[in-house]
Amino acid sequence: MMGKYDEFTLFRQKMNQKILAEGNLGIQRFFALDDQAYRPGALDAKTKELMGLVASLVLRCDDCISYHVIQAKEKSATRAELFEAFHIALVVGGSIVIPHLRRAVDFLEELEEKGKC
Repeated sequence: MMGKYDEFTLFRQKMNQKILAEGNLGIQRFFALDDQAYRPGALDAKTKELMGLVASLVLRCDDCISYHVIQAKEKSATRAELFEAFHIALVVGGSIVIPHLRRAVDFLEELEEKGKC
């Protein structure tokens, strides 16, 4: 049985391939811009992923939250660092962030239990 991580990752990869295969230049450019934004620069990649996580929680995008949790973990973010990011998102976004915070922690725990990142 696939877990949330596997389902999310496979669906994301499959759909990104389909979307990009259409050859729409605007969509391709946006995907490239998004990719470039998270590369190391004045800020390291882990910090950028934590920032993306905060923004995703505040904007209440569960797919984005899952993606940034994975990316932050792959860039060696600790549980404590993730929870500090969760705290910032809660302060900025208010109580409406709480349901998304619950799902983020559930997703994080699955990653940790299954050693995915």
